[in-house]
Order: sequence, then C-alpha cells, then structure tokens
Amino acid sequence: MPKLAIIVGSEKDIPKIDDCIKTLKEFEIDFELKILSAHRTPDETAEFVKNAKSRGIELFICGAGLSAHLPGVVASYTTAPVIGIPFEVKLHGIDSLLSIVNMPAGVPVATVGIDAAKNAAILAAEILSLKYPELSKKIEQKRQEAREKIITKNKELHI
Repeated sequence: MPKLAIIVGSEKDIPKIDDCIKTLKEFEIDFELKILSAHRTPDETAEFVKNAKSRGIELFICGAGLSAHLPGVVASYTTAPVIGIPFEVKLHGIDSLLSIVNMPAGVPVATVGIDAAKNAAILAAEILSLKYPELSKKIEQKRQEAREKIITKNKELHI
C-alpha cells in the first residue's frame, strides 16, 4: 500500500487539508499527518523528513501560507516527490504560491493551486500510480464520476 506524509506548519492549517485527507482515504492511500514548521521546528522537520523513507513514506504533501517555505525545506532533505499547497493567508495566497513555485534548479516542488488540497491528493495518486497501477483505475473512475455528474447537471438545466 502506498504511503505519504502530509505536513502543515500549524494546527490552524489542518482544516485547509480536509479535502486532501478525504481524497487520499478514497484512493486508499495511507498517510502520516504532522505539524512541523520550517521556521519554528527546523530540527524536527529535518529529522522527520530524513527518517521518512525508513517508515515507508514515498511522497510528501506540504501545505503552507505566508512565507510558505515548508515545501521547499522538505524538498531540500529528500529526493522523494514533494507537492506544495499554497494557503491563502494574505495577499490572496499569491505570496504563498510564489514562495512555493519558485524553487531553485535541482530542488523542485510540484505546486497545485491556492488552497487546492484535493488536487494535491489527486496529483499524489497520479505520481504513486507509476508504482501502484491499481491507483490508475481509481483515478479513471473518479474522473468518470466527475464527467457523469456534469452530464447529469446539464440534463437538469431548465433554461
């Protein structure tokens, strides 16, 4: 079974990743959830990331706002894929987005849209499907469900 880690910088960020958690459970992807800060708990963050592989962690999803350094710091300690979720805190989340997406060459962080926790989970499933082909079928099923929902809504329109 695939396993990943979700890391957020503070307790108040946990509600922002509800859709991520729900989606990972739907895909039956196991995960660890941690509150770690790039700035307030740098040693603990480094230790967690460096030891993650021994616990079967294959990918990281990191949500961050404001200076949003957490995904980049995590990426600096691992060669596993890191997906960043920029949170809207100030400046409509643009500051967070730019902090996450503008990584130096050699230390990439895949970045989803502002507050796009569900897309982070889906992207994680797509990446993990390269190793776990059963995830591809689940992803296809979810896309078909979304398609059918739109088709049904269009049939219900009375305009």
